[in-house]
Amino acid sequence: QVQLEESGGGSVQAGGSLRLSCVISEYSYSDYCMGWFRQAPGQEREGVAGIDSSGTITYADSVKGRFTISIDNAKNTLYLQMNSLKPEDRGMYYCTMEGFRPASMVVAVKGRNGFGYWGQGTQVPVSS
Repeated sequence: QVQLEESGGGSVQAGGSLRLSCVISEYSYSDYCMGWFRQAPGQEREGVAGIDSSGTITYADSVKGRFTISIDNAKNTLYLQMNSLKPEDRGMYYCTMEGFRPASMVVAVKGRNGFGYWGQGTQVPVSS
């Protein structure tokens, strides 16, 4: 079965940077979408960045220009480089994978809708 495991989270000051990693056990589909979601306290899980098998990448407007999503296929690892972090970026960050989804879906859905495989999350507290 597909398993995902995030790492790289931790306390960071506003303006700082973190790189999150997500090791994926396997790619279940040749047509896939992988992405990062975050869930702030008291809020729904929301999509941050997505990448699909066509190479298309999409970002939530709130992180454009600051976050970069990438995949190292040889290492089966999904990354999220986060720069210029803001207090509103705080939350639990989850990686996800699903087949037959476009990258744009990551920022279009709420909660866990449309994505079946999730990691356990990694916490990113951002202090002012």
